[in-house]
Amino acid sequence: MIAVRFTRGAPGAEAACILPVAEGAAVPRALAAAAKAARFTGEAGEVLDLPGAPRRLLPGIGKDQAPLAFEKAGAAAALAAGELTEIALDARGLTPAEAAATAAGVALAAWRFDALRTAAPPKHPRRLTVHAPQPDAAEAAFAELAPGVAGCLMARDLIVEPANRLTTKTFAKRLEALEAEGLEVEIHGRGWLERHGFGALLAVGGASASPPRLAVLRWRGVLPVPPVALVGKGIVFDTGGVSIKGAEGMEEMRADMAGAAACVGAMVAIARRKSPAPVVAVLAIAENATGARSYRPGDVIRTASRRTVEVIDTDAEGRMVLADALHHATHRFRPRAVIDLATLTGAAITALGHHRAAIFGTDAALMAAAAAAGEAVGEPLWPMPIGDRHREDLVSDIADLKQCATGDEASSLLPDACHAAAFLREFVGEVPWAHLDIAGVMTAEEPHALGPAGPIGFGARLLDRLVALRFEEEP
Repeated sequence: MIAVRFTRGAPGAEAACILPVAEGAAVPRALAAAAKAARFTGEAGEVLDLPGAPRRLLPGIGKDQAPLAFEKAGAAAALAAGELTEIALDARGLTPAEAAATAAGVALAAWRFDALRTAAPPKHPRRLTVHAPQPDAAEAAFAELAPGVAGCLMARDLIVEPANRLTTKTFAKRLEALEAEGLEVEIHGRGWLERHGFGALLAVGGASASPPRLAVLRWRGVLPVPPVALVGKGIVFDTGGVSIKGAEGMEEMRADMAGAAACVGAMVAIARRKSPAPVVAVLAIAENATGARSYRPGDVIRTASRRTVEVIDTDAEGRMVLADALHHATHRFRPRAVIDLATLTGAAITALGHHRAAIFGTDAALMAAAAAAGEAVGEPLWPMPIGDRHREDLVSDIADLKQCATGDEASSLLPDACHAAAFLREFVGEVPWAHLDIAGVMTAEEPHALGPAGPIGFGARLLDRLVALRFEEEP
């Protein structure tokens, strides 16, 4: 993460300077003529880039004075900064909370992944100096936001890793290293999964040279209550299996573990801010490869819950591994609530595009809290239904249920996101549950409101904020 320091006094001329401006507010007199000539109004998303010594970057805050507006302004300025490595923030007109939010936005947008470059990487912001009238207060406010930012950036780092580097084995090793954050880490390999009947996770990962893992991250907290359970789909690469995907765009399937990555980022954030709430993350990690041991359409798989599933499409592997992970989360930990995240269906993208993630669930209050958390951190959700007919479509002639719906209707017209949610609901019992289908928001082809093109880390800050909003007091 970009290095951030706080100091008192006015910025000097040695570094480019960010000066956030609210919509309709006056800009400094020395910059007024340039702002007028550029028709700069301070509208959200605007950035006025003025060369000189120092270079001035004026991002518009808009009319909304919520923290997210300042985060977006900071991010817009950082993205406009280009190859600058050091920038300053003139926060003399901001409250400590506003200064901290702007700095958080800069940190989110300054992220890059340069680990695999042999040549010198492109320059980008690496240091931020915040000039504030109350630097200690601003620094304290930033310290409250920094864990969520770090968690989001960790999720991005995991998502962007290519699958030949982030195998199921190396993913597990990275998780083991999180014990340094104060998390308890358990990794269960193929032998354990076989002994305990995790047939769905074993089927999906059976053809890979890198066997599946079930990972458990636990933060004990201090409240004497059951934990909140986060469940993540961790498919490190998805060929589609026997129902193989087309070649176009398959390289993006290294990001099919974005749900698990978001859970990891959230757990790191929760641990770093010493949340009082007990939280556990259960991650189903596998590679959906092709080979002699591939599971097939028409197979019947016995899951960890002992329910049997008729396989229709091996490219619908996410709901299979989540079935086992959800069962483990609910039956081992007896949680207060379960929230799962997965890059699950193209149908969610068809319905919502790349603007919002779909949320399904069984508990209106939990869903509302998740939606509020998402709005607060710029990771918006949209509620979707699980109707009786969606479950009826999964009735199997030979097993307890089908994995997917079948029929004469073109597959692109089937409500597969709803079918997938209906399938997952079978494995959570009576515990309050929400399911986030983040297929459309895992990556961005262009720079977005809080970062550059590439992985977004969607869900990491949302989950952390959800825990803070709803689960840090005794019920």
